[in-house]
Order: sequence, then structure tokens, then C-alpha cells
Amino acid sequence: MLEAQAINKYIGSSPRKMRLVIDLIRGKSVPEALNILHFSTKHASKVAEKVLRSAISNLQNKEEGSRVEVDSLYVKEAYVDGGPGMKRMLPAPMGRAYRIVKRSNHLTIIVAQREEKKKKGVKPKEKQSSKKITTEKE
Repeated sequence: MLEAQAINKYIGSSPRKMRLVIDLIRGKSVPEALNILHFSTKHASKVAEKVLRSAISNLQNKEEGSRVEVDSLYVKEAYVDGGPGMKRMLPAPMGRAYRIVKRSNHLTIIVAQREEKKKKGVKPKEKQSSKKITTEKE
């Protein structure tokens, strides 16, 4: 089975916001996932679309001899890990300061080719006519 991954680290949005977008594409076919990401209004979808396109490109470069069709690919895994947080201070009343953590995340997307399911040699059932059709009038 062919598969390739793409990783983008230190993305400047919170992992929680990125997971909202990634949950939409996990397990979907690649054309469908690209369509979802392209028309999503979230900022994280633009970053996720770049990473997905990178994973597709990685798979095509990995298999130079054989041409891989994008239609036969699907998003096998997609997950978001938390990155380091930048700690900042926000001025507060009475000389105090509140701590703010500006979060970042790491995004990993793995694409793979779908395996074609082989159908077993099951014969279709034959229709048995158990009812007799009569055309005689009484």
C-alpha cells in the first residue's frame, strides 16, 4: 500500500481550532477533502490544505515510476499535536498582570491509496416462483 505523510510544525493557531477543521477531512477521499478545505471559511483550513497538497506531492515523488491518480487516494490519518506556547503578559487592574499563552500546533496528514476490495465468487440467487399464476376466471 502506498502512503506518504506531510508535517507542518509551529503553526500559529491553537490546536483546538485546527482540530475542528481536521475532523472534517479525516477518512475522506482526497478530492473531497480538498473541496471541503477550499470552501471552508476557517483560517486553519488554508494551512491544512497546503499540508494535504504537500502529502499528495510527497506520494507522487515517492513513486516516480508509477503515476498515482489523486482520485484513488484518501486521508488515512490526520492529527494535530500541541506545540510550544508563547507566554505573554496582559496588563490588569491594580498593577497586576494576567498571563496569556499563545498556543501553536503541529499538523500531520498521511494519505494512502485505497485498496480495491476483491469480491468473492458469490452467485446471485435464482428466483423461485412458488406462486402459481392463474388466468382462469371462475
